[in-house]
Amino acid sequence: MTEAEAKKPQESLQDRLAQVVDLLHRHRLVEGLAHRQEGEHQELVESLVHRQNLAELQRKLEDLHPADIAHILEALPLEDRLSVWQLVKAERDGDILLEVSDAVRESLIADMDDHEILAATRDLDADELADLAPELPRDVVHELMESLDAQQRERVRSALSYEEDQVGALMDFEMVTIRDDVTLEVVLRYLRRLKELPGHTDKLFVVDYDGILQGVLPIKRLLVNDPDKKVAEVMATDPVTFHPDEDAYDAAQAFERYDLISAPVVDRNDKLIGRLTIDEMVDLIREESETEVLNMAGLREEEDIFASVWKSLRNRWAWLAINLITAFVASRVIGLFEGSIEKLVALAALMPIVAGIGGNSGNQTITMIVRAMALDQVGTGNTVRLLRKELGVALINGVVWGGVIGGVAWYLYGSWSLGAVMTGAMTLNLLLAALVGVLIPMTLLRLGRDPAMGASVMITAVTDSGGFFIFLGLATLFLM
Repeated sequence: MTEAEAKKPQESLQDRLAQVVDLLHRHRLVEGLAHRQEGEHQELVESLVHRQNLAELQRKLEDLHPADIAHILEALPLEDRLSVWQLVKAERDGDILLEVSDAVRESLIADMDDHEILAATRDLDADELADLAPELPRDVVHELMESLDAQQRERVRSALSYEEDQVGALMDFEMVTIRDDVTLEVVLRYLRRLKELPGHTDKLFVVDYDGILQGVLPIKRLLVNDPDKKVAEVMATDPVTFHPDEDAYDAAQAFERYDLISAPVVDRNDKLIGRLTIDEMVDLIREESETEVLNMAGLREEEDIFASVWKSLRNRWAWLAINLITAFVASRVIGLFEGSIEKLVALAALMPIVAGIGGNSGNQTITMIVRAMALDQVGTGNTVRLLRKELGVALINGVVWGGVIGGVAWYLYGSWSLGAVMTGAMTLNLLLAALVGVLIPMTLLRLGRDPAMGASVMITAVTDSGGFFIFLGLATLFLM
């Protein structure tokens, strides 16, 4: 790298995306102008312009990392996405397919024929093939498996035998193993003979002749200790290990807690069968976070932002239907008190405040509970204690902020009794929000469902209907 290159500022993803979009736009613009030209050289002009623009775009893509290309593909409408995808070199297709989201990957694979899919996946590692296999055509997977050697085939089958949320589905089979009875000098000579080390190799795995894990040798210990020392003298004998049937998200939390870069995966007999690496754990944490956000909004699955109207509709309709029902219930609650609203029009202006603040408070509670559950800080056994705490917070907030809005209502409408009703309704609705904010995720967890599933929709439904009923009910009792 030259000094000028070293000083060149790093382009942001948005800059790279903007450059690709600009090249696509220029290509279509110039192609359109050339197409409108008349004359005997029209086809030649079109061909030259077409090749020039696409060659420039292809050169730009060759300079980008597969993860950056994946980001660009996800940010482009389907037509532009497929145009860019056709320009990517075939040997990079597999790496990019691993980086894009599931929804975008589906659109890219649908644009590839069987020969292209085989060429893209043939050089991938066993764990990477296992990631893609469920989304590939069945006959392609069969042909791909037949092309693998016995060891690779067995590794792919092993990874596919586990659920996607288990450690076994994420483990990597590429690792360096050594014996404990050799010197560090022998280990160093062995490493020098390798073409390259597997990615994220921060430690070597020490096994006996039966493949049983004895410990790990961190690279930093290998480098700073006397080369004449034996591995057994330097290795760590109590590494963090995982079993293939353990929950992958628990493993991700352990990586964060112990600052791990890689960790061994062993079977019930402590035989080394694979390893976990930090890149898989980071991807898992990101996917879990995205899924949690989608579930709280009532979305059933990840959605390609440029998906067809019909696909997006199928993803969103279910909880919208539920929301429609709950909104109708809330409207009927208001209908029960039409007479009270007619007598005191101020109620119509004030009741959205009660419902809105209750919904916000409930969402705060439910977000805190779901986050704590994701971090394994709480379980169903803590329900009563959490309920007492959240009810206490809601009571104080209700009295304080309910008093504030009650004072405002008194000032605006000249009625201290209306202000008192406003304060009471605000307090009671915040207490209701705290109650359901704890009970909804706890109940979903007890039923074996995702605690975040539709939580935002449900909490809003309860606080809207409950807030209207409490406020209008109190007003009817004390103001009419």
